Amino acid sequence: MDRSIKTGSQTTPRLALAVTTALASIALSSCATNAAPRADVSFGSAQTALAKGQVDKAIMHAEAAVLAEPRNPGFRALLGAAYLEAGRFASAATSFNDALDLGDDNPRTVLSFALAKIALGEGAAATAMLDDYAQAIDPADLGLALALGGQPERGVHVLINAVRASEAPSPKLRQNLAYTYALAGNWRLARVMAAEDVPADQLNARLSQWAAMSAPEQFELRIATMLGVSPRADSGQPQQLALANFPSQDVMVAEAASQATVDLAAADMPGAEPVQPALAAPSPAFAQAFAAPEPEIRTLAAAETGARYVSNPVVQQLPAASAPRAPAAPRMAAATPQRRMAATAAAPAPKDKGPATHLVQLGSYTSKVEAERGWTVLKGKFPQLKDHKPVITEAVVNGRTFWRVAAAGFGANSAKSLCGTVKSAGRGCFAYAASSPPAGAIKRDVQMASRSR
Repeated sequence: MDRSIKTGSQTTPRLALAVTTALASIALSSCATNAAPRADVSFGSAQTALAKGQVDKAIMHAEAAVLAEPRNPGFRALLGAAYLEAGRFASAATSFNDALDLGDDNPRTVLSFALAKIALGEGAAATAMLDDYAQAIDPADLGLALALGGQPERGVHVLINAVRASEAPSPKLRQNLAYTYALAGNWRLARVMAAEDVPADQLNARLSQWAAMSAPEQFELRIATMLGVSPRADSGQPQQLALANFPSQDVMVAEAASQATVDLAAADMPGAEPVQPALAAPSPAFAQAFAAPEPEIRTLAAAETGARYVSNPVVQQLPAASAPRAPAAPRMAAATPQRRMAATAAAPAPKDKGPATHLVQLGSYTSKVEAERGWTVLKGKFPQLKDHKPVITEAVVNGRTFWRVAAAGFGANSAKSLCGTVKSAGRGCFAYAASSPPAGAIKRDVQMASRSR
C-alpha cells in the first residue's frame, strides 16, 4: 500500500482495505467446516478403486479429493491417472498439467501428460514437455514417447544410445526400439529388433498391428492400444475443478490489496464520494479455494499414504509365450495401464573412494517451507539419506519459481546407486556434479543441519 496517500478525513478507504483483506481470513477460517469428505479419505478410496479396475468409481473419489484439497498436486495427478485409465484423454491432460503447475515433477506425471497430449494430436506440446524433463525420464520411455509424439528419428537416437549404454538391454528397451523403428518407417530393423523377444509365430502379427496404426492420423489409437484402454468422448474435466478457480493464498491477498488500492485512488480524486465498505460473502470460487483444512500447497501427495498411482511405463506388451533369450534378462509380466508404485527395500549405497563431488536432486516444490517438509519425508522413506545434508536451491524455470531439494555428499557411484533406488520407488531423481548444477538456479542454496524432525 502506498503510504504517501493523503488521509485527512478520508479514513473510510483505509477501512476498505482492512475489510477487503479480512475477507480472505474469514474464508480461510470458515471453509474448514464444510461437510465434504476429507481429502485423504477420498484419495485412499480412489486408489483402492483404481487398483480394482473400478475406473468410474476411482474418478468419482479422485474428483472429490481434488475438490476438497484443490492445490494438492498429487491428488490431481491421481485424478489424471484415473481419467487416462478411462480413455478420457482431454481430462487427463488437464489434470496432469494442473499437477505440474502445482510443482509435481515426478517423471511419470510428465510422461502421462505427454501421452495424453499425444492422444489429442498435440505432439509438439508433448515433446516440448519431454525435452524439459529429458534428464529425469527413463530413456526407454523417453525414446518411444518422442517417437509417438512425431519425432521418431530422435526417439531412435535416444533408444540406440540407451541400448549401447546397457550391458544387458531389457525386453522393454528392445521392444520400444523395435516399435520406434516401425514408427520411423524402418520395417527391416523393426523386424530384427522385435524378433529378439517376440516368438517367430507371432512376429508377423505384431508387425501387422504396428502397420495398422502407422498412419499419422492414428495418434489416439496408438496411445489407447499401448495403454490398453478404450477412448471415450470427452469434453474435459468438470469446470468446478479447474485450477483457475483455486488461486493460491498469496494471489488472493494480492488481489484484495490491489482492489483496495483502486478504492483508495478513487477516493483521493476531487469530488469523489467516500468508499463505503460492504461485508459481502466470498464468491463460491473464493470459498472453494480454501476448502481444505490446510491452505498451503502440499507437494508430496502420497507421502502420508505410502503409495501413488501413475501411468504405466511406455512399453509394448510382450507375448506371454515368449521365452527370454538370455537367462539373466528378467521377463516382463503383463501390466495394467495403471499401477501402484511401491518402494523397494532400502539397500546400502556403495561407498566412493574419491571425494564427494556429486549431489542427488530428489524433487522440487513451490515454496521453501514445502521443500523442507519434503526433505523430512524423503529422509524417512530412504534411510540412505541419513548422513547427507540437504541443499535447497531456489530456481526459476519458464518464469515459475521452484525450490529444489538435493542431497549432498555423494561420489559419482553412490549418487547413481541412490537414484536407482529412488526411481524404483516411482519417484524422480537425477545426479549432478557440484560444479555443474541444473539450469535455472538462482544460487541461493540453503543447507539445513541434518537432524530428525
